[in-house]
Amino acid sequence: MVFQSFRRIPNHLVPPLFPPPPPSPIEPEPEPPPPPTAPTEPNPFLSSISSLRVTSEFDSDSRVFFHKLSCKVLDNLAKLKLSFINNSKREITEPQLALFSKHLSVYFDPEEKNAIFQGSYNVDPTWHLKAALDIKAQQGEVAVIAKLADPSYVVEVLAPIPDISLPKATFRFPVGEVSLAREGDDVPKFSLNGIVKGPIWKGVGTARYSDEELKLRYSYKDGTMSVIPSISLPTNSASFAFKRRFSPLDKLSYWYSLDTNYWSAVYKHTYDKDMKFKAGYDSEVRLCWASLWVGNEKRNGKSAPMRMKIQFMLQVPQDDIKSTVILFRVKKRFQFPTLINGPSSASSAEGFSAFDL
Repeated sequence: MVFQSFRRIPNHLVPPLFPPPPPSPIEPEPEPPPPPTAPTEPNPFLSSISSLRVTSEFDSDSRVFFHKLSCKVLDNLAKLKLSFINNSKREITEPQLALFSKHLSVYFDPEEKNAIFQGSYNVDPTWHLKAALDIKAQQGEVAVIAKLADPSYVVEVLAPIPDISLPKATFRFPVGEVSLAREGDDVPKFSLNGIVKGPIWKGVGTARYSDEELKLRYSYKDGTMSVIPSISLPTNSASFAFKRRFSPLDKLSYWYSLDTNYWSAVYKHTYDKDMKFKAGYDSEVRLCWASLWVGNEKRNGKSAPMRMKIQFMLQVPQDDIKSTVILFRVKKRFQFPTLINGPSSASSAEGFSAFDL
């Protein structure tokens, strides 16, 4: 607190006629207080950091911790993300640093001493440019995307750099897409990939062609029941899927492969939006399992009410019941409202939010 001296207030409004008494010895005036120190200018980069999130996940099967830190920087114009793994020896491995913005993203790997740049730019509503560059491999690609008169029709031409070769062309239309590219250096050839999807009878049919294989799938849904047969050509491998919803909270899924006789079944019961039970069997690995989710399994973002997600799983091998194990996964996010400019950088229970496992 700074004290200031005030002038003495006189006792008379009009000064008296007789002479005043002799003055008292002059006391030395107090030294003026030192001028206030100018506040230190905050670092412009640190002062723009806000909305810090720290996410930690533990997997009892691999016995490792996965940590991820993310925050907004540069007045919310970009997002900075750091992730790393803490193994059973308490060693930090696989660090990854990434910076995301509207037009440019940078991924940096300290162990590999490599960086990958990705950029995009909208020239106008019908033309879009994309580019990517791997510094260590010294390779990248440039893509030009054009929307035709109807926005549902899009043409994309992608070319590798610095090698000069025929680009890959992709044409997207309302019911699917088709792409044509050249593969191989010694004996170059063209590869065709595509997918077409549309209504057939009372369901939806899908045809996907890739790597000289054609997969046909048909999905029929009638109220609470779904039937999904599929076949692959020319191998003629066929499979069959069946889904049945007994109530809004109970659902059964079944899958069977005709050429291998492998099958699997999964039963799911939802207690509420934040608790779900699953149980199933897989004949290929001869394993029975059951799991319990605590926390919304699919919800993500700030609106999720749960602060933590936990999954407990029981695995019972059919051939060796004594090898039964109980596994669990825990994932939790700490939400810090602000890091520098906010009233408080401490997190409270209301700052936690849920996430996907």
